[in-house]
Amino acid sequence: MTQADAPSRSRILVVDDEPEIVRAVKAYLEQAGFNVLTAFDGESALHAIRRDAPDLAVLDVMLPDRDGWELTRLVRADPQLRALPIILLTARIDDTDKIVGLELGADDYITKPFNPREVVARVRALLRRQHLSRDASGSEVLQLGDLLLDLGRRELLLDGVPVMLTPTEFGLLHIFMKHPGQALSRAALIERALGSDYEGIERTLDSHIRNLRRKIEADPGRPSYIQTVFGLGYRMVGPPRAPGGEGPLAVRRDRS
Repeated sequence: MTQADAPSRSRILVVDDEPEIVRAVKAYLEQAGFNVLTAFDGESALHAIRRDAPDLAVLDVMLPDRDGWELTRLVRADPQLRALPIILLTARIDDTDKIVGLELGADDYITKPFNPREVVARVRALLRRQHLSRDASGSEVLQLGDLLLDLGRRELLLDGVPVMLTPTEFGLLHIFMKHPGQALSRAALIERALGSDYEGIERTLDSHIRNLRRKIEADPGRPSYIQTVFGLGYRMVGPPRAPGGEGPLAVRRDRS
């Protein structure tokens, strides 16, 4: 699938209990070439996700029945649904509320009130980086210490045990493991992994990094893999090289 083909073939689920918001976002997304599904409460949204398998979901946090946070939690806990990219809509301006959504597994958030064009831009950015990641992955497998990232299967193993990652977390880890030992600036990570630039994006990046550390580090408070480079960004390192042994990163092609 090419980048040009992606929008017209992607189905976007828009969920909000305010019909005016749903109509406006739906109209702008359709004008941009997307196919749009809609729901107005959490239960209907969950049914649509399971039945219609959208390519991305835009979920309001404050929904009847099940709220956006609960929907995100349920999606990320389901092996068949967990790869679904999720953008949360929130009327809350407190950073704590936004961080909760990201920690539950959302890929991005948009604060109300918003311009529907911003939703279109965020949807495009999230789908674009997902498509680029899939196109570039092939059957490549990256290994660093006890981490093994299978790009073809889009799976992370930590000491042989599968670790669930959101699409954004997977993209970030892919970038880190492709550049072991290299200090990557926040700007570079935002450009390569988040694909958009808006107020608060650096806090969003930091939230994703915290989530990754919780999933792969033995002690997230004293990370051994993803290290902070003060004043710049982050760097991923592996275990020390054994005398006469290979470096910490092994790249191979899965021929099975």
